[in-house]
Amino acid sequence: MMTNSEVNNLLLLAIRSAYMAGKTIMQFYGSDRLVIKRKKDFSPLTLADQSAHEVIMKLLEPANIPVISEEGDQYDYEVRKNWEYFWLVDPLDGTKEFLKRNGEFTVNIALIEHNLPIMGIVYAPAVDQLYWASQEYGSYLLNTNLLKEQLQINVPDLIRFSEKLPSSKKRELITIVASRSHINFLTNNYIKHLKKKHGKVDVLSKGSSLKFCIVADGSADIYPRFGPTMEWDTAAGQAVAVFSGCKVTRYNTVDILTYNKKDLHNPLFIVSRDRII
Repeated sequence: MMTNSEVNNLLLLAIRSAYMAGKTIMQFYGSDRLVIKRKKDFSPLTLADQSAHEVIMKLLEPANIPVISEEGDQYDYEVRKNWEYFWLVDPLDGTKEFLKRNGEFTVNIALIEHNLPIMGIVYAPAVDQLYWASQEYGSYLLNTNLLKEQLQINVPDLIRFSEKLPSSKKRELITIVASRSHINFLTNNYIKHLKKKHGKVDVLSKGSSLKFCIVADGSADIYPRFGPTMEWDTAAGQAVAVFSGCKVTRYNTVDILTYNKKDLHNPLFIVSRDRII
């Protein structure tokens, strides 16, 4: 069991790591020669993904906690099944959005304890938005001027320079946020179901783990994800959502989305606020 001081230090380390990885990604943003190869699922691997991974691995190394990264070597389940803590990292979530140059891509870093995220950082470097969350403090949107101005930060300053989530946003209509690049038949049918249940609704489209953050900050009520995702796609966003008062549950159940499964693929899930239930 970690002390509060140890967890605080890891939170600050993860924030700094996500921020530095994001700045590395932006060095490649807009380049025409980025794709290194196609992965087994035909998704692109870019120089930005690889470089961000290397930055994060180097910065997290002193913590001496295992790391599962999308771009790293994968551990056999027999090795990782008894881990108490580990980092779960997606160095560049939303590579398709990155290549489209629409700004909707993120760096995701989560700390997992006993198969649940206890902290998460989602940094969108193109728009310079950094969401952070922890079990102890809740969820926040950070004013990144703090990171630009100070090499060393502390938790009191972190909280002072951050806006607590959810923000006070008043909306008349139920708002749904869905994937920009991965919407499918099942998702469209679910949106139709919500329209039938609630009448007129608003539908937003976003890429990457920003969809979690949009529900977390109160801009949307629900994010249904009925397409394939991996654990590193969702852990940091789940922390931001859950610690702002949202639920992240498997579709058609009340079961919380968990991590370090034998198969790192996620089931279908829904992120929601009580307003939608």
